[in-house]
Amino acid sequence: MAPAIMLAADAPRLSSANTGFMLICSALVMLMTPALAFFYGGMVRVKSTLNMLMMSFISLGIVTVLWVLYGFSLAFGNGNRLIGYNADWIGLSDIGLTELWDGYTIPVFVFMVFQLMFAILTPALISGALADRVKFSAWALFVALWATLVYIPVAHWVWAADGWAFKLGVIDFAGGTAVHINAGAAALGVILVIGKRVGFKRDPMRPHSLPLVMLGAGLLWFGWFGFNAGSWLGNDDGVGALMFVNTQVATAAAMLAWLGYEKIRHGACTTLGAASGLVAGLVAITPSGGAVSPLGAIAVGAIAGVACAAAVGLKFRFGYDDSLDVVGVHLVGGILGSLLVGFFATGKGQSTATGVFYGDHGFDQLWKQCAGVFAVLAYSLIASAVLAFLLDKTLGMRVTEDAEISGIDQAEHAETAYDFSGAGGGVAGTAAAALAAVQTRKVDA
Repeated sequence: MAPAIMLAADAPRLSSANTGFMLICSALVMLMTPALAFFYGGMVRVKSTLNMLMMSFISLGIVTVLWVLYGFSLAFGNGNRLIGYNADWIGLSDIGLTELWDGYTIPVFVFMVFQLMFAILTPALISGALADRVKFSAWALFVALWATLVYIPVAHWVWAADGWAFKLGVIDFAGGTAVHINAGAAALGVILVIGKRVGFKRDPMRPHSLPLVMLGAGLLWFGWFGFNAGSWLGNDDGVGALMFVNTQVATAAAMLAWLGYEKIRHGACTTLGAASGLVAGLVAITPSGGAVSPLGAIAVGAIAGVACAAAVGLKFRFGYDDSLDVVGVHLVGGILGSLLVGFFATGKGQSTATGVFYGDHGFDQLWKQCAGVFAVLAYSLIASAVLAFLLDKTLGMRVTEDAEISGIDQAEHAETAYDFSGAGGGVAGTAAAALAAVQTRKVDA
């Protein structure tokens, strides 16, 4: 068959609609990092709140600069199956304002900034596993090194046209492998190196502000529509709309499934369970939502909700201190969402690939998903553990035991999240005013 000849009239043209849509999606994904900060910040004890917020916010600064300097070039430049490179993209030095991204109808700059927000969020996800005990300076350096040595290569493998996982046919719509398995495996690798918090399995370590957790979870759900639907880079064929719908459906199913598991297992439906369940659903549908039907999304969400709820308890059984359940939610949810593509892919969404329950009922897509999942898991786990080990032996990763017990906020940031000491303000002031009012009424009586 003779190759088709593309006429000038057929070449992609800049679409104002798709460009505007992608800029909005980029802003939504950016919002997810502060949302994550609130989500994690409410889950820790009061003495660690600011440190938890800062561990997410610092990623906004560090990764943005690195992405401009070399990150985008190495992740998405034309290179080989393992890493990319484009000299014109170093420092974003030679990109035309209306230069289109790789056959799409959006500018390169728009694609660059959209992917930047993914690169920012991913290391921030790791921070939840390390709550209460990591030096802020060591964490900042870890973010820079991990983004360079782990995130950027994995993003190239999964999403670049010449990446080995992309060429193999691994389906990862918006980051089941590159974001969630990558971050979850990294979290496991680091906590195995740095050890447990003081008092782990002995002292109560309950969330200090469940309203803050719910606020963060709600904002994550909102921002995730940009994260997922935007990953199709437009919606000219309806796939982005399918992903939008499946994001809502799977998240709802996962929240209900987690709460059902809690009710049966522990006798109560908790606020923290609702927040964790919806995040588990968001994680699981991220790789699969463009390939499954809405009914498939319900199945993906429900399976993830139950499995992740069960998985968070493994840290007590196996003795690793995953402070805020990054391993149980993001690693397990990412693995499930990625592998379930091999069962529920209909062949009517982002690709014609079908899962075990559709088409010819073959296992071809499932084994491809397995290859992507376990390659990313192994690389991120080992590389992250090595990075943490080297930093621990040089700078030292952990704060002192005294600083951890007294509060990492004061030790690392010279601040506290809540000021209860001011006369006439805060809890102390309110209590004093109430006591004075009672005493006044007694005198008057």
